[in-house]
Amino acid sequence: MNATSPLFLAFGVGLCFAALTIGLLLVLRPGSAIPLSRRRPEAVDKKSLLTQVTNSAVSFIDRGVGKNAKFGTQDSLEQAGLRLKQGDFILAVTCAAVTVGLVGFILGGIILGLLLLAFTPVAASLWLAFLTARRRAKFASQLGETLQMLAGGLRAGHSLLRSVDAVAQEAEAPTSEEFARIVTETRLGRDLRDSMADAALRLKSEDFDWTSQAIEIHREVGGDLADVLDHVGETIRERAEIKGQVQALSAEGRLSAYILIALPVGMFIYLSFASPSYIGTLYGSLLGWGMIASAVIELAVGAFWLSRVVKIKF
Repeated sequence: MNATSPLFLAFGVGLCFAALTIGLLLVLRPGSAIPLSRRRPEAVDKKSLLTQVTNSAVSFIDRGVGKNAKFGTQDSLEQAGLRLKQGDFILAVTCAAVTVGLVGFILGGIILGLLLLAFTPVAASLWLAFLTARRRAKFASQLGETLQMLAGGLRAGHSLLRSVDAVAQEAEAPTSEEFARIVTETRLGRDLRDSMADAALRLKSEDFDWTSQAIEIHREVGGDLADVLDHVGETIRERAEIKGQVQALSAEGRLSAYILIALPVGMFIYLSFASPSYIGTLYGSLLGWGMIASAVIELAVGAFWLSRVVKIKF
């Protein structure tokens, strides 16, 4: 049975459809972790065969692979703002990798299929990193307004925890999500300082760490916390303004880095489809594989160098 036979194509399309269906079930499955028997005791929990297969696969990953896997950890998913379990994410990436690999195998052969299969987890990791960076940047941009809300609540006569709760209810995500977690942990008995310090570490926000330190100092020595938060917020807003200016001045360098990194990769992918025989000579000899490996290493070194040049530390 060769790669062009109808039976082989039908088998590949069927596997792709099954993988995509399982992946959609994982992404669109209900987010509540409370069993239906506890939420609605009189209801009958009827699950389809595909749902049962998906739940069994997730349970297997949670019991085995999920405990030792460094990929898609629960902390990284929380930092990215994804309400998925580690087993769900690993299974979804596996389904996507199988689908993309089969499509690449059908279209371009075994080499393209293996490359796409190996690239899918890398793309998932890059996607997680992008979501995490965007979430942290959004939290940092909201921090000045958040401190104003905290100071306003304190001036209105509310306690610190009540002011934090008001921010959790009125602010936008991700500030509301992080402050709601702080309130929940505090109500369960954890110290407010520890919860805020963990949030600052999770979001890699030095400004929010300063805020938690200011609150801790106020709890020890007393004083007008609202006035302290106003000064901290003013400092944070001035730092954000300077960061914006630096980002604007370095925009040209970042764009040049993106183009220089993407151009050879894009040309290689284009030539792979436009002229397979031309690119195929690289796969036919040891020298060709050495040239590919050398190109990948040099591209990685160049990307790292460009990223250090355009990255400004404050």
